[in-house]
Parts: sequence; structure tokens; C-alpha cells
Amino acid sequence: MNDIEAAVGERLSVEDIELEVIRRGQGRPVLLLHGLHTVDPQAPFLDLLGRRAEVIVPSHPGFGHSERPADFDTVYDLVHLYLDVLEALPHERVSLVGLSFGGWLAAEIAAACSHRIDRLVLVDAFGIKISDRETPDILDVFNTSPQEVQQHSWHDPEKWTPDFNALSDDEIVVHARNWDALCLYGWQPYMYNPQLKHWLRRIRRPTLVLWGASDGIVPPSYGRAYSALIPGSCFDVIAEAGHHPEIEQPEAFVDRVAAFLEE
Repeated sequence: MNDIEAAVGERLSVEDIELEVIRRGQGRPVLLLHGLHTVDPQAPFLDLLGRRAEVIVPSHPGFGHSERPADFDTVYDLVHLYLDVLEALPHERVSLVGLSFGGWLAAEIAAACSHRIDRLVLVDAFGIKISDRETPDILDVFNTSPQEVQQHSWHDPEKWTPDFNALSDDEIVVHARNWDALCLYGWQPYMYNPQLKHWLRRIRRPTLVLWGASDGIVPPSYGRAYSALIPGSCFDVIAEAGHHPEIEQPEAFVDRVAAFLEE
């Protein structure tokens, strides 16, 4: 199958792989790659961004309700799938926005295929190693207590920490699938590609590296180092936001992203 098909029930198929997908708005096409977890369809930032662009948000294979082929088990399987998505979309270029783990994917995609990308936004992105071998750059979310992970995730953890007791059975299954898939793709080495920082120079499109000022999963200093490796990129910080600025500060997030995409 060479063309993307929007199936009934918000599905998207490419090269015989079917993904669930959220769509919002009309106008400038934006492919948004989610982070540690799939995007909540009710997240306010989606409708806000959808007023300024056509937003396409797939769930990666193995996340949410997206199928994972049996032989999909590396970040590069995801990267090559999204290269197929870019080739199949009915647009010469799309803007690419990556959140957290999705930021790593977006950086890899842009380094490999800048000609299909209009603009690039990396939000609290993983993907590179900037410190020495013994110094962790990214909090190990698998071997840190859930309470500590939540404290590091949010500027205001009391307000934003999810109440897992309030989740439906389906939401619990989705959460478990997200965590399992994240571990599969990002465990070894932990959330980075040793070669990526040498290839970020290949990104030739306007790039915004955007960070939550209170991110305790991966700090703003990491974001600044990331930005410095991408020619001509700009770095910006959203106040009173942790690792998920699109959730804690949706208006500020959309204002920054939309203004950059519309420049």
C-alpha cells in the first residue's frame, strides 16, 4: 500500500501497518509524534493547535491501540515507518513536532529526510548523550519509583499527577501498553542513539527546541546542548512547566509552536 488511508474510527494505514490517529483542524499540515504516552484526545492543546493547523497525531506501533508488528522492536523501525508516512502524505512538506520520546524520533527523521519537512519542533526531546559515560542525562523512568518520576515530570505535581484509581479499564490497558512499548524501544541504550548528535548537523530546516523550565526528567541544559548541535536552531523555555509543557501550559505551548510554524 503506497498511499495513506484514513480509515473509519480514526485509523491510519501505511505499508500494511495500521495506527490509531487523532486529527484536528485544517490548514498547514503538522505531524505530531507523542512522547512517553499517547496523546489524550481531550487534551486542550490539540484543539488550540487545530485552530492554527491541520494536526495529525498517530500512536506509535505498540502504543495506545496501534498494532505492533512482531518484528518491530527498535527506534529505527519507528523512524523508517514515519519516513514512509512522510512519503505517503499528500503534502510536499509537513511540519514535524516531537514530544519527549517522539522528539527523538523527530530528530532522527529530520536528520534523514529534511527535504520532506517544512519546520521542526523538538519539545523536551530525548535522543542524544551529552555527559560522560557515568553521568545520566535522562531520568531512568523504569528504575525510579513512580512517585519520584511524577515529582520530576511536572512543575505542579499535586495538580497534574494522574489518578490511576480513576482510570477506566481501557485507560489502564493503554497505560500498560505505552509503558511496555517505551521500554521495548528505548531501553538499550537508554533513550539515546550514540551516533545521533554527530548527524544533527544534517537538519537543514528551521528548528525550534522548546523546553519546560521545570523539567526534571531531562533538564533545560540538555535542551540547550541539543539546540547547539542543530544549525540555526533556536531554543526557548516555557515557564511553570515540566516535561509536558503541552499539558501544563497549553496556551503558551501553542502560542510558541504556532508562531514558529507561521513565521
